[in-house]
Amino acid sequence: MTMSATHHAARDQSGSGIGTLMLVALAAFGVIAIAWAYEIFGGLEPCPLCLQQRWAYYFTIPALFAIALFFRELRQGPGALLLALVLVAFAANVILAAYHSGVEWKWWAGPTACSSGAAAAGLTGDAGNLLGTLEETRVIRCDEAPWRFLGLSFAGWNVIISAIFFAACFSVFRRGFRSNA
Repeated sequence: MTMSATHHAARDQSGSGIGTLMLVALAAFGVIAIAWAYEIFGGLEPCPLCLQQRWAYYFTIPALFAIALFFRELRQGPGALLLALVLVAFAANVILAAYHSGVEWKWWAGPTACSSGAAAAGLTGDAGNLLGTLEETRVIRCDEAPWRFLGLSFAGWNVIISAIFFAACFSVFRRGFRSNA
């Protein structure tokens, strides 16, 4: 293979990686848009764990677009570092979503702030205003899935989707290191 052909092959490999990252960014935007649509138009209020699972998307979407637009070199430097952080965010989201799914299935206890008994936890203080406190307390439960599709809640689907996004980004990360080695 000539020098020009080798350089062209490495560039093509990098280009397909950039395309994969753009596809993940667009799909991730679609996921968060669906979550917002269910919240805004469907009246499904997210619990605290649901909102925490969105953090990964709020970071990874602009990060992936930045990588695709500004960093052609994924072997080293800021592009590789940013992609590594995207991998950490998606891996953390898989773990958080799996934890949330387990809370919904009652496999383990969830945070007291959003699980059964959370309303009672906020009742400490002035007993004279007990009725007012009860009326004002609004707890969105983390331990009850308000929606399921094919047996999985939003958190369950997020485990699968975040794992797919992680795998796609990891394949680009790995190719970025191998294509120029």
